[in-house]
Amino acid sequence: MRVLRLAAVLLIAAAGAWLGIFLSGTVHAPVGPVDTGMSLRPAWRGETVVDASPLGTLSFRTHTAPLRLRVTLENIDQEQAKALLEDPRLTDRLPGIIERDLRDGIETLVIRSILCATAGALVAVLLVFRRPVFAFVGITAAAVGLAATGAAAAVTFRPQSLMEPRYTGLIAAAPSLIGSAESIMTRFESYRGQLTKLVTNVSKLYDTVSGLPVYDADPGSVRVLHVSDIHINPIAWDVTRSLKDQFKIDLIVDTGDLSDHGTKAENYITDDIGKLGVPYVFIRGNHDSKITQRAVARHKNAIVLDNAEATVAGLRIYGLGDPRFTPDKSVAADNDPARLEQFGREHAVRLPQPGPDLVAVHDPTIGKGFSGSTPMILAGHAHRRSTTVFASGTRVLVQGSTGGAGLRALEHAEPTPVQASVLYFDKRTHRLQAWDDVTLGGLGEQSIHIRRHVEPDPGRMISPAPTNAPSPTGTITGTTTPASPLWHEGQSSPMLQRSPTEGVGNRM
Repeated sequence: MRVLRLAAVLLIAAAGAWLGIFLSGTVHAPVGPVDTGMSLRPAWRGETVVDASPLGTLSFRTHTAPLRLRVTLENIDQEQAKALLEDPRLTDRLPGIIERDLRDGIETLVIRSILCATAGALVAVLLVFRRPVFAFVGITAAAVGLAATGAAAAVTFRPQSLMEPRYTGLIAAAPSLIGSAESIMTRFESYRGQLTKLVTNVSKLYDTVSGLPVYDADPGSVRVLHVSDIHINPIAWDVTRSLKDQFKIDLIVDTGDLSDHGTKAENYITDDIGKLGVPYVFIRGNHDSKITQRAVARHKNAIVLDNAEATVAGLRIYGLGDPRFTPDKSVAADNDPARLEQFGREHAVRLPQPGPDLVAVHDPTIGKGFSGSTPMILAGHAHRRSTTVFASGTRVLVQGSTGGAGLRALEHAEPTPVQASVLYFDKRTHRLQAWDDVTLGGLGEQSIHIRRHVEPDPGRMISPAPTNAPSPTGTITGTTTPASPLWHEGQSSPMLQRSPTEGVGNRM
């Protein structure tokens, strides 16, 4: 009986403490030139959310404790912001100012949350049990729980999470808020530097909200836009043009399935290629016929790669068209994963050494045959974005459908998202440094998400033969799950880890 009563006291105290945190309100604190509101709330997963309304939000997985810190940007002191942006001496002091202001605000928030949580536990226990001894037990339990939660947040704090935000909001503002690959990789690797970049850019955005600044092109990288599986959806060209302009893209790589049935009547979908103004590297997919391939090749900026290599924007790119043509289920095709992988391996062994900087194929199963022959493989086909690093050290990035799976999006209860990625390659080493995954809501949705990933080991060795040594896993969006060992046309490759949270869609 005592055990049950003690458990009840602890449960009521915990409920009261959480309610107290909910009711603790918002702490208003200046952070540099920005007036902020800080609030702390219970959450299933730990994160820090920066609300830059009306521009959008930035989310960071800063800790694993069940608390969410929300920082709302309420106002910008225009005079102070202008002084900081124009005076180099003040700019040098900005990291220290931000750290001090942020620390003071969080300390005030934590103290208020502790007092409110303790008061909540006390009131809840007294209301239910009406005995001071139980109230003392409840307060003690609440204090211990809060201390444990705070310790967990401190121990699991990840400053590097500021290098990989998830952005939701206006697509034009996102690159400027997140910063260029060079800034992330060199000038702003540190915690203090990234905070400075964020506050400075928010100040700029609010100061010029009527004309948002364009993306600050990184002179130290080659910017590649990866699109795939357009499936004759014209909206893909609007997305491609917007991303090309905002991110200052140097070249576009399309990993196939531009058409649905590969007919001459569908060739109109290639007309926009010539209007893009940058090199367009195309690799035939299993829905693209040789008719489709020739239609793409007619455009002056198009580079069709089918068992061929070309140097584009300084990158050596090898492309291999899909050996199948499967526009519908009535067409027989050899979809055996082992034979598809062998098809890729047979072409990989013929590549000149050193291998290309980048290999582009349509089906990631074929791409697996190039493991160890190149640092980077781009693929599509799955209509679901994923990335992994093979044991050989080769990274493969499978793109979702930039056309939202075309008319196939209507076959599912949930729309297939429109997806593309911007990849940043170092101009000197030709290795991937970082990439931004862009996801737009599918048919009927108006959401935009951009997430930055940083390559953890851009200079890693590439081994032709798989080894037993552990290899870096990179940053995988969402939670990876092992693929089914049984695979056929219409399912994604069993060789890749996938992110089920990145959208759904059947693969055709």
